[in-house]
Amino acid sequence: MSVQRGMRGFHKTVAQRLRLAVSLILLALPLSGCGTGALWDKFFAKDPDSFPDEPADKLYNEGLYLMNEKKDDKAAEKKFEAVDREHPYSDWARKSLLMSAYASYQQGDYDNCIGSATRYVTLHPGSPDAAYAQYLIAASQYDQIPDISRDQGRTEKAMAALQEVVRKYPTSEYAISAKAKLEGARDQLAGKEMAIGRYYLQKKDYIAAINRFKTVVTRYQTTREVEEALERLTEAYMAMGIVGEAQTAAAVLGHNFPDSRWYKDAYNLVKSGGLEPSENQGSWISRAFKKVGLG
Repeated sequence: MSVQRGMRGFHKTVAQRLRLAVSLILLALPLSGCGTGALWDKFFAKDPDSFPDEPADKLYNEGLYLMNEKKDDKAAEKKFEAVDREHPYSDWARKSLLMSAYASYQQGDYDNCIGSATRYVTLHPGSPDAAYAQYLIAASQYDQIPDISRDQGRTEKAMAALQEVVRKYPTSEYAISAKAKLEGARDQLAGKEMAIGRYYLQKKDYIAAINRFKTVVTRYQTTREVEEALERLTEAYMAMGIVGEAQTAAAVLGHNFPDSRWYKDAYNLVKSGGLEPSENQGSWISRAFKKVGLG
């Protein structure tokens, strides 16, 4: 017997066994008034989103068409997912995984976007598009940043993800956008600190207020909140009678932001005590600004 004849016999035997197994399964199904054909269709029902007979490139291009021309990101996402599912080892699957992440992002489905993009970076870390996948993760986190009245855990996650883009892909175009978003996230965290500091200041809990404003000055010095933080420090220190630190806060504010409306307020506060803004080089405020080269 030739090898070919032997293999044909083998496949025939397997097919017979498979048919017998299916028949036994159908016999075991409860009869609910429907015929064998209906039971067969029910048992082997196809996933409506499954496209097993369509080529990968056709599915991919259909997805692009749905996304770009029809503006139907949900339908496009299903096409891209089908490529990944039906043709998992093709180059089209790699491209579709990234496009699926993008389609999810466009819909505001951030969790799904993060999942697909993370999978892309894990499977294809050396791909030229890995930087974009990493950026999609960061952008999804960033777009979920809450207002300053709420917990800022999401903001911390966004900053970590954005820093990862800058660290891994410093020369990419996405690093530039990530840096801009980082500044926005820092502004958010600084704003949260300022809101709490103002609350303590209003309650005349000056030590607690100073600690919050100090965080802004030391950790978020490049944000827009730092000018007000220095003025509030002037206010708190004057209220406590620690005039040296108040003078330093006002002087540093005037030196770095001479046109700021907050400097005018700080200057008037110091003058109301018969003093002038004067920087004490040994003050933590002065050291903080010199540390980052702003002083």
